[in-house]
Amino acid sequence: MADSWNTDEGEAVYRSRDAVKNMRIRVRIERVTSTAALSQHLQQQVLSQQDRGAIELETLTPPGQTGDNEEELVVGWQEKLFSQYEMELFQNDAACQTPLDRQYHTEVKALNKAKGRRNHRIFTYTDHDRYTACLPFHQLHSTDLLTTTKSSPTFLAERMASIRHRRQDRRTIDCSIPKSKIVNWEPTEEFVKSRHVVNNAMQTMHIMGDLGPSGRLGQKENEYVLATVKTDGSGTVIVKPDFNKGREPYRIVTEGNKREVWRFILENVSPGMQPEEKEREQNMYKDLYVRHKEYLNSLVGQDFEMPPMGILRYLMNGEIVSAKGFEYDDLYIHFFMELPNNWSSLPFQSLSGVTQTCRAKTLGKENVAFFSFPFSFEAFYMTEKESEESVLQWPVIYFKVLSLDSWQRYRTEGYGYLLFPAVPGKHTITCHTWRPLQTGTISALKRFFIGGSPELEDLSYVRIPGTFKGERLSRFGFCTETTGSVTFNLHCIQQARAFVDAAMLKKRRQKVFDQLGGFSQQGAVCTILEAFQRARKKMQEARESLPRDLISATSQLQIESSA
Repeated sequence: MADSWNTDEGEAVYRSRDAVKNMRIRVRIERVTSTAALSQHLQQQVLSQQDRGAIELETLTPPGQTGDNEEELVVGWQEKLFSQYEMELFQNDAACQTPLDRQYHTEVKALNKAKGRRNHRIFTYTDHDRYTACLPFHQLHSTDLLTTTKSSPTFLAERMASIRHRRQDRRTIDCSIPKSKIVNWEPTEEFVKSRHVVNNAMQTMHIMGDLGPSGRLGQKENEYVLATVKTDGSGTVIVKPDFNKGREPYRIVTEGNKREVWRFILENVSPGMQPEEKEREQNMYKDLYVRHKEYLNSLVGQDFEMPPMGILRYLMNGEIVSAKGFEYDDLYIHFFMELPNNWSSLPFQSLSGVTQTCRAKTLGKENVAFFSFPFSFEAFYMTEKESEESVLQWPVIYFKVLSLDSWQRYRTEGYGYLLFPAVPGKHTITCHTWRPLQTGTISALKRFFIGGSPELEDLSYVRIPGTFKGERLSRFGFCTETTGSVTFNLHCIQQARAFVDAAMLKKRRQKVFDQLGGFSQQGAVCTILEAFQRARKKMQEARESLPRDLISATSQLQIESSA
């Protein structure tokens, strides 16, 4: 045959807000074997002969032969169309065992009284039929249009066919109970089957075709799946194969000694919505959304939680993203927060944490360990008294990177710190680290063979030690080595009454957090205050260094000029 075929037999997924019961599918099958094609070709030649057309058509086409070679039918969702085999089966009352069988027995008797059924070769298996779950494999994959031999199920198909659905009534696990076994290193086959498939309740419908020879309909081995339609309660419709949409028809090659070729076409003929129905549905959805919004507002309430007057609330949702550039593998990070004066946290707030051990991955020329470790922190800032000299000090995150080997020996890979961002919003910060270095070959051999390395007794020495009270901090003679870097993602939120109280922003003298409310959007609070303090100090030093005669003369000049 010179006809082209549609070989794309994959499934298509559709989304519909309409009820699935309104779906209609037109199915057309036609036999295209060599005998039928020769008969059609002869008919076209005879039709061109106007004098002998009617006589030749009667001799070449026996009565009823054309109807047996093709059929077209419109099928609704879960519409039951009986096959010849089911018509013969359900006629016998003794073969009916279930209530569904008895219902089919009643419908078959009604069809016999009404002089037969409207379908001939096309029939359906609905979601309630017991034949849907036990169709032969070659029938379920009869749309494999590229092969004519009987295909055997693959390893994946056999495993998927025996997978048990996930239990929907699984009890929730109490988080307070420690998990004794988080990772199952040797999962059994039953364990894999019960956890690797998420089951969504789907309804299935098979559109079948009885492609047996003429006069021998009703045999199970001649039943083939033309199309499979699945849907769930959320409006998802899966059709396999997809609708033709003007493309070439699909092809089915029957099995057995006498192979016959059939072609079939699937079309979506669902009726469209009328304008008044569409408008009614849109109004219904709008009303539903308004009611849902009112319900959510009733749950949230009208009162917005605000911190007390004179307190800045700081919330941080952070993530330790990755670490790279370190010497050894199997890294983990230990971190903690340090709160300066006038800062406090909740009683149950954890100020420290440890990440999981992560193995590095090679990206380009560097080894990167991806932690993706989340953490959250909430703190409050409050000044005891109003002072111009006070500069807002932000909390600090100190961290150290360690490596762990197969003998459970750890090494210090680097130290670092991170200041809380002064500006709310999202921040991606990369902190570079260093570690103390002990010169000599013995320390390097000790670090390599038995683990261990010089460590800091006070982790705050990474920045400015908390016990330091002098004027100058000298680290001369302290040997260090630059190591890798750690990347953080920080999402910061600041909340204070000063941000929303416009009257307080107009006052001349404000507290530090009130000034923060006025300048936080510019992100220059600390910079402005520190620059002001430095400039004021320099002016005082310059004033003190001047001679007293010059100061008195300058003051006298200022008095005369003002006069």
